[in-house]
Amino acid sequence: MIFDAHTHWLPKKIIENAHFFSPVWGDIKRQLEVMDKLKVDKALLVYPTTDAHKRMESKEVVRIYNNSIAEIINKYPQRFVGTAILPIDDAKAMVKEFEDIKKMGFKAISLATSFEGIYLDHERFYPLYEKAEISNMPIFVHPQIIAPIGYERVKDPLLTPVIEFVFDTTMCIGKLIGAGIFNKFENLKFIFAHLGGVMPFIKERFDSIYKMLRKRNIVKDLFAMPSECLKQIYVDTSGATSHSALMCTIEMVGADHILWGSDYPGNPDIPNSIKAIEELKISEEEKKKILGENIERLLK
Repeated sequence: MIFDAHTHWLPKKIIENAHFFSPVWGDIKRQLEVMDKLKVDKALLVYPTTDAHKRMESKEVVRIYNNSIAEIINKYPQRFVGTAILPIDDAKAMVKEFEDIKKMGFKAISLATSFEGIYLDHERFYPLYEKAEISNMPIFVHPQIIAPIGYERVKDPLLTPVIEFVFDTTMCIGKLIGAGIFNKFENLKFIFAHLGGVMPFIKERFDSIYKMLRKRNIVKDLFAMPSECLKQIYVDTSGATSHSALMCTIEMVGADHILWGSDYPGNPDIPNSIKAIEELKISEEEKKKILGENIERLLK
């Protein structure tokens, strides 16, 4: 079984009120055709983070998106699993919406790495984390595309998505570790897109700098090495084809915590992203886990 852990679909009204997304992002029939052609059995629909809330009320975006995704998962229950979005700007409404989406058949939540500079370590999210942990509902974390970290200094149509999106993800994970979120909510499951940013490549530096600063009592005790905290997160491959990057990520979180994701329709090279997993020098059992079993287990 192949289960795509990172795909996108948007309602027409959100596409019309967002600055980047074309009609292909709202074509579910085309998505099914692509899945059938590539023998992808299921797909998780994830909110790609848009700026539609700047032209519409945030609660209206939430209502339209969640209702539209609910229609898709009810129409194609064997093919799609939905993630819901929440009114992040209203803490009480966020928790209320969470209770509503459980009744609508959603199995996961979509959050952005940050919201107007506020990262997911902020206490406003704690009531949501408590609810999600009790309900065993994973939280898929997608890069923030509206003014991500570094945007105030470099605004570039290429560098922003290539570098700043990825570093917003990296900073989000770092702040969650620094705030002790993985200790406070031991059973909460986070899925980070794009291999968890650059975390696989700075894991050792995270540990060595932490140890040095702890000896001088400059940073607080995390009660675990940062690399141990990283083992609690899940990451998706987001269409990655580099064997080296994938193996580095396996070293960070283990094959049980990696989910194959295509990033459709943002990434056109889906066949090679599947092939990359199939060619890795790991066991066939581990390949099956990455290609579908891990996300299937998470969503149960």
